[in-house]
Amino acid sequence: MARKVFFSFHYGRDISRANVVRNSWLTKDKGTAGFIDASLWEEAKAKGDASIKKLIDDQMIGTTVTAVLIGSETAQRTYVKYEIAKSLERGNGLLGIYIHNIKDLNGNVAAKGANPLAAGYPTYDWVIGNGYANLGTWVEAAYKAAN
Repeated sequence: MARKVFFSFHYGRDISRANVVRNSWLTKDKGTAGFIDASLWEEAKAKGDASIKKLIDDQMIGTTVTAVLIGSETAQRTYVKYEIAKSLERGNGLLGIYIHNIKDLNGNVAAKGANPLAAGYPTYDWVIGNGYANLGTWVEAAYKAAN
């Protein structure tokens, strides 16, 4: 069954890497991808704190899993921390995906960042773990772990 996934990431630094993950289903049959994208990204930059939190809350409605896309600075981001806390409140499945090895628009990779998730939540590396082929499986496992 397809899961509705909220993608949490550092917008300014990792949008191109995050889009690789978020758009990976475009070249697959949506049923085999295992998720439906319910992400927030372009509006976030222009909003104030209360508006951003409301937008995050609204985007999380109906989601069952949160995938934290871990880049170099993700663990320090206020809104990523907020999204993780809200995901736990909602009872969403939670997983982390390291995206530092995905090339950005300039062809560069980044340093591996700290994991913002508490111990016990699974993390994967998009490149090393063949995320393109395995994202649906990772999402389903996170959903089952939470339910």
